[in-house]
Amino acid sequence: MSDSGSEWDFTSISSDRAPVNIDTTVAHPARMYDYYLGGKDNFAADRAAADAAMAAAPGMELTARMNRAFLGRAVRFLAESGIKQIIDIGTGIPTAGNTHQVAQEVDPQIRVVYIDNDPMVLIHARALMETQSQGTTTVIQADLREPEAILAHPQVRSLIDFTRPIAVNLVAILHFIKDEENPREILKTLREALPKGSYLVVSHCTLDFTPPEIGAALREIYNKATAPLVPRTHAEILEYFEGFELVEPGLVLPPLWHPDRIVSQEEAENAHFYAGVGRLL
Repeated sequence: MSDSGSEWDFTSISSDRAPVNIDTTVAHPARMYDYYLGGKDNFAADRAAADAAMAAAPGMELTARMNRAFLGRAVRFLAESGIKQIIDIGTGIPTAGNTHQVAQEVDPQIRVVYIDNDPMVLIHARALMETQSQGTTTVIQADLREPEAILAHPQVRSLIDFTRPIAVNLVAILHFIKDEENPREILKTLREALPKGSYLVVSHCTLDFTPPEIGAALREIYNKATAPLVPRTHAEILEYFEGFELVEPGLVLPPLWHPDRIVSQEEAENAHFYAGVGRLL
C-alpha cells in the first residue's frame, strides 16, 4: 500500500459487534455521520437515529457529503499554501479522502495529528495508521473540551513544531460543544498556542435556513445521542475566527467554499452548515 494511495484496506468492525468499552445502545454522532456517508462502521442505534434525522430533514446525507468534500478542498488549500503540519480534532471514523491522504498527496512530508475522544474512531484510525510511513501521522485520544491537554500531549509535541505555522481542523465538531462548555474559550486557548501564519478550518451546523419544526426535531434526535446538537448562526460561528483573517470567500455554505465544480440548487438548499478557513494574523 503506497503512503499516498487513495484507497485503504483495513478490517472494518462488524456493524453488530463492538470492541470493549464502546456502548452500542446509544447513538453516537461520529457513527451517525459514518452512516450518512454510506459507511458500515455503525450500529443499530446509530442507524435508527440517523434514519430519523434524515426523515426529519431530507438531505442530511447530502449535507454530510458536502461537508466531507469541503474538508478535502480545505486541506488541499492548506497543503498548497505551504502548511507542513495539521492538527485534526474530531477526526471521525476514517473514510475516503482523509486529511493525511489529501495533504500528503501534495507533500508526503506533511505531518498530521488526528484527535478524537471516541474509542471506535481511535481503533479505526490506528488501523489506518499502520499503513502509513512512520513519523508523519499519528492519532491520539483526547477531547476538544480540554484543549490544554491536547496542546501538552507528548505525541502532539513530538510531531508538531509550535514555532512554525500549523493548521487546526475543527470540522463538524464545534456544534457538539455546548455553550456552557465555552467554545470561544476553547478557540482562544488553541489560538494563543499557534504562531502567526497558522490556519483554522471550521465547519459548523446551522439552522439559519431550516424551518423551526425541523430544527426542533433534529435537536431532539441528537439530544438522545452521546452529544447534543448545538446549531449556531452565521454571526455566532464567525466569532470563532477572532484573530484570524478569513480566506475568500469567507464563511459560506460548504459547497461554495472554493468549489471545484458547478454547485446545484439542490446542494445549496441542503447545506445545513457554514464553512470557512482563517489565517492567523
